[in-house]
Amino acid sequence: MVKRSRILGCGSYLPANVVTNRDLESRVDTTDEWIVQRTGIKARHIAAEGELTSDLAVAAATRALEHAGVDAGSIDCIVLATTTPDNTFPATATKVQAALGTKGFALDIQAVCAGFVYALSIADNFIRAGQATRALVIGAETFSRLLDWKDRTTCVLFGDGAGAVVLEGYDAPGTSADRGVLSTHLHSDGSTYGLLYVDGGPSTTGTTGHVRMNGQDVFRHAVSKLSSVVEEALAANGMEPSTVDWLVPHQANQRIIDGIARKLKLSTDKVVLTVDRHGNTSAASIPLALAEAVHDGRIKRGDVVLMEAIGGGLSWGAALVRW
Repeated sequence: MVKRSRILGCGSYLPANVVTNRDLESRVDTTDEWIVQRTGIKARHIAAEGELTSDLAVAAATRALEHAGVDAGSIDCIVLATTTPDNTFPATATKVQAALGTKGFALDIQAVCAGFVYALSIADNFIRAGQATRALVIGAETFSRLLDWKDRTTCVLFGDGAGAVVLEGYDAPGTSADRGVLSTHLHSDGSTYGLLYVDGGPSTTGTTGHVRMNGQDVFRHAVSKLSSVVEEALAANGMEPSTVDWLVPHQANQRIIDGIARKLKLSTDKVVLTVDRHGNTSAASIPLALAEAVHDGRIKRGDVVLMEAIGGGLSWGAALVRW
C-alpha cells in the first residue's frame, strides 16, 4: 500500500467585472479580431479596486470546502500558488488561513503560470510524507495589477481569478487504477529567464513592475516542453494517450492547447477550454477550468485527468490525476 492524495472537492471564483475585447479597443491599439485570431481570448475578469488576491483565494477555497463537504478546521496545510501576493511578505496563504480558520501551516509558492501544478505536487508530497492529512491547494491571481495597459502585446492576454481543490490522504494499492494524484512532473530552465518576466521587484527596482514577454519564443518553448512533459507523465504511469479522459491545460493560448490535444489525439470535446472567457489567469487557470468541468458534470468519478502548464522561469509541469 502507498499513500495517495485524492481530490475531495473543488471551487472557483471570478471577479464580477468582465472586460471584453471590444472594451479594450477603446483603451489600446488592438481589435477583437486580432486578439481572437492569435489567442482565442474574447473576454477576461478584472478584480475590483480593493479586491485582493487573498479575497479571491478565500472565496474559491470556501467553495472547494463546501463541495468537499469538510470543515475548514480539518485542513492542516495550505499551498497557495500566486504571482501577485497581497504583500511582499508574509505569505498571502497565511491571510487565507486566518480567514478560513484552518490549522497547521500555510505557504505561498511562485512558479507563475505553472504555479498550480507545482502547488499540487508540493501538497501531494506533504501528504505522502505524512506531514499533512488534508490540504487546500489554491491558485489565485490579480494579474491585472502587473499589466502595462499601454502594451497591447501583453495587456490583452491576462485576467484575474482563483480556483482551489481539497486533497485528502488515503492508503491505496499503488497502481494507476488508484484514485487521486498518480504523479506530478516539474521542470524549469533558468536560461530562458528573460523570455517572460516582470521588470521590477524588491531587490531590483523596489517597485512591482510590469509583465514583459517575447511571445514568439514563449510559444515555441511551450509547444515543445509541454509535449515532452505530457509524454513523461503518461510513461511514468504506463498509460497511453488514449487513456486520458480529459485534458485540463493552462489557459494561455488556444493554439497551444489545440496543439497538445492533437498530439494526444484527443477530440476537442475532451479538452476543458476557458481561455475564451477567462483569458490567462496564470496560476488560477487550471483550477478554474477544473472546477467548471467538475461542477457541470463533464468530469466524473474514475476519469483520468491530465493537467499541464508552462510559465515564466521558464517553469513547466504536468499532473496526472484519477478523479
